[in-house]
Amino acid sequence: MSLNVLENWIILSDRSSIFLCVSPGVQAMFSQQPQDLVVVAGQPVTLPCSIPGYHGVVLWIKDGLALGVGRDLSGYPRYTVIGDHSTGEHHLRIQRVELMDDAVFECQAIQAAMRSRSARLSVLVPPEDPVIRGGPVVSLRAGDPLNLTCHADNAKPAASIIWIRNGEVLNGAMYSKTLLRDGRRESTVSTLYLSASNIETGQQIICRASNKAVPNGKETSVNIDIQHLPLVNLSVEPQPILEGNLVKFHCSAKANPPVTLYRWAKGGNVIKEVSGDTYEVIVDHSFFTEPVSCEVTNPLGSTNISRNVDVYFGPRMAAEPQSLQVDLGSDAVFNCAWTGNPSLTIVWMKRGSGVVLSNENILTLKAVRQEDAGKYVCRAVVPRVGAGEKEVSLTVNGPPTISSTQTHQALHGEKGEIKCFIRSTPPPDRIVMLESGTSGRYTVETVSTEEGVISTLTMSNIVPADFQTIYNCTAWNSFGSDTEIIRLKEQESLPVAVIIGVAVGALVAFIVLIGTIGAFCCTHLKGVVSAKNDIRVEIVHKDHNAARENEEHTAMKGQKEIQVEKEKEKDGRRQARG
Repeated sequence: MSLNVLENWIILSDRSSIFLCVSPGVQAMFSQQPQDLVVVAGQPVTLPCSIPGYHGVVLWIKDGLALGVGRDLSGYPRYTVIGDHSTGEHHLRIQRVELMDDAVFECQAIQAAMRSRSARLSVLVPPEDPVIRGGPVVSLRAGDPLNLTCHADNAKPAASIIWIRNGEVLNGAMYSKTLLRDGRRESTVSTLYLSASNIETGQQIICRASNKAVPNGKETSVNIDIQHLPLVNLSVEPQPILEGNLVKFHCSAKANPPVTLYRWAKGGNVIKEVSGDTYEVIVDHSFFTEPVSCEVTNPLGSTNISRNVDVYFGPRMAAEPQSLQVDLGSDAVFNCAWTGNPSLTIVWMKRGSGVVLSNENILTLKAVRQEDAGKYVCRAVVPRVGAGEKEVSLTVNGPPTISSTQTHQALHGEKGEIKCFIRSTPPPDRIVMLESGTSGRYTVETVSTEEGVISTLTMSNIVPADFQTIYNCTAWNSFGSDTEIIRLKEQESLPVAVIIGVAVGALVAFIVLIGTIGAFCCTHLKGVVSAKNDIRVEIVHKDHNAARENEEHTAMKGQKEIQVEKEKEKDGRRQARG
C-alpha cells in the first residue's frame, strides 16, 4: 500500500475519529525513531519506533513502499513488528538480513499524520570463500615463473585481497574488481607474479580476502610443486683400480615427477642387460677411454651423465711402428705410440745396445750409415703395472760390404775353401770370385741368409801353386761394389789322433752342411753359378781372362777407395753435428 493512498484514506475519515486515536491531554510524538544502521548479511536487526499515547495505525515504509497495515506484515516473512502496542512500541524486527534489505526505512503514525526520520539500513555482504585457480597444488617446471590468480566474488563492498608467504605479505600483485548485475555486489581478482628465483618447491602461499563484513578475512592456500628433470649423480667405486677388477657404478637421481627409467651405456653402446640404478662390471683398459653413462628419465624428459674409470693398465700399442728401408745417407724416422695408465715412459734402443736413443714417440736417425741397419726396439713401461715392446727393422740401401778372414788354411792335396760374407741391400746382383789357377777344380756355392750372402769357393786337390795365388771376392748391386782380398795358407800336418778327431768333426760338419744346403735349396755350380735369389756368380780365371781381371780389379779397388772416402766424409759431418 503506497503512502499516498493511506493519506487519502485518512482525509476521507471523520476527523473526530482521528482525535480518538490520541489519549486526552497527550500530544503524540516519537520517543524512538529508526537510525542509520550497518549490518552484516545474515544477522538480525531491529529498527526502533516508539510513539507513547498513540493508539492509531502505524506503518513501516521501505524505499517509499508500505510493508503492510499495522502489525500485519504477512508479505514479508522475515519482518515482524514487535513491542508493547499499548505503550506505543512499534519496532521493526528483521531476521537474517539479506542484501534486499539494504534500503531506507520510515515509521509513520497515520492518524497523527507523523513520520519518523528516514533511516538507512546498509547491508554488508562478505565475499565468498576465495579461490586460487589451479589449487590446491600448483605445479610448474623448474625455471618457469609463477603466476597465481585468486578471486573473491559477490562481496559488498568489494573484497580486498592480500598474498601471504611464510607469514609475510607479498607485494606487487595486480588488482581488479567487477560490479555485478545487481549493482551492489562486486567480484575481486588479484594476480601475483613470482620469478623462478623467488619460489621453492613445497612453499605454501595464502590468498586472504576481506571487507567490512569480514574484517579478519577469508583465506585459501596452494602448495607449490616445482617439477624438474632428474638431477643425477654417478659414482664409481673403487678408484683408481687395476685392470681386471670389479667396479660398481651407482646412479643416484632426484626427480619430480619420479624416475620412470634408467638406461646404461658404454662408449655410446647401450648395455641392455642392466636396467636399475646400479651397474657392476669387471673393468679393462677400454673403460679408461670409453665413458660409462647413466641416462635417467621422468615424464619431463631425460638427464644423461657419464664417467670414465681411472683404470690402471699396462702399455697398449696405439700406433705401431713400421720397418723401414732407406738409402744410405737419408734420414730414417720411426713413429711408435703407446697408451697406458698411469703415465708411461717410452724408450728407443737398438737391439744389442744399451744406449737410449730417444724417450719420445718418434725416433729420427739422421744420415744413416750401413752400420745403422739392424733391429730397433720401442719399449714402453708403466711403473708398477707392466711393460711392452715392439721391434722394427732398419734396412739401409747401399753398396755391398764384404767381410772375410783374409787368410784361409788348407792341406796340400786336400780340398780347400775360401768364404766371403756379403752384406748388401738391395741384394747383390753379381758376385765374382777371382783366381789364377787351373780351371775345372773350382766350385762356387752361394747361400742367402737373413744377414746376407755367403759365397764359398771350393778347390779340389790343393796344389802348391794355390798357396801363391791371390784371391779376391767382389760383389755389385745398383749402389756400387766392394772387394775383399783373400790368401790361402798351407796348413801344417796334424798328429794321427788329431787327424782322426778332425775326420770325425769333418763328417759331422759335412752332415750339417748337407742339411743346410738342403734347407736353403742352394745350387752347386761350376764356372757360372746362379743362386736362389738370381745372383749371378762367376769364377774368373787369370790365365784365360787376364785383361778382364786386371780391368775389373782396378775398377773395384777404385770404387772401394771412393766409398771409403765417402764414409770418412759422412763420419766427419756426424761429428760436426754432434
